[in-house]
Amino acid sequence: MQRLNKPFLLIVALLEWFAVSTQFYFTISNRLQPLTETLIRFFSYFTILTNLMIAIYCSVLLLKPLSKTGLFFSQQKNTTAVTVYIVIVEIIYNTVLRGLWKPEGLLRLVDELLHLIIPALFFVYWLAFTKKNFLKWKDAFAWLLYPLIYVIYILIRGNFSGFYPYPFIDMDKLGVAKTLVNAGFVTLLFLLISVMFIGLGKLINRLTK
Repeated sequence: MQRLNKPFLLIVALLEWFAVSTQFYFTISNRLQPLTETLIRFFSYFTILTNLMIAIYCSVLLLKPLSKTGLFFSQQKNTTAVTVYIVIVEIIYNTVLRGLWKPEGLLRLVDELLHLIIPALFFVYWLAFTKKNFLKWKDAFAWLLYPLIYVIYILIRGNFSGFYPYPFIDMDKLGVAKTLVNAGFVTLLFLLISVMFIGLGKLINRLTK
């Protein structure tokens, strides 16, 4: 199975760079805001940041696996964290956001890659190629750091710019209380999925000993 590790990473990396770069091209080409603001908004989406994280992850492990970054990424707790993030992208988009717009043509393909196909492939990668014997329950709390920093940034910037990338954290429309409640639910979702992954990892490790 391990001999398929690098080919699998290569496939995910190619799909990821294609999807992110194509989405970037369309965003810049069809922008209604100044270039700087468009760039900031593009990189304000959790979907883009997380898919970009996976693109970098796969590329580093393919090209520089023994570098400091490669060794950091290859730690099972960090691979699991990245998997949690992209699976949550898939869950939230397909349960809450999918009906908000109807992309067509190439954009439809990119949309499916970013929100469905790549998350599923990376989950398979985690299942098949990631060791899980050192996962600890406390890791779930450390994995909250990335989404918490993201939400804080989005809320602070949105307060000044009026731009919120997702409707469930749009403080201008929902108000402070409702936005914070929604942010709390999302945080709980991250914690729940993280705990589920750790539990699944421990179960798989036990069954494969």
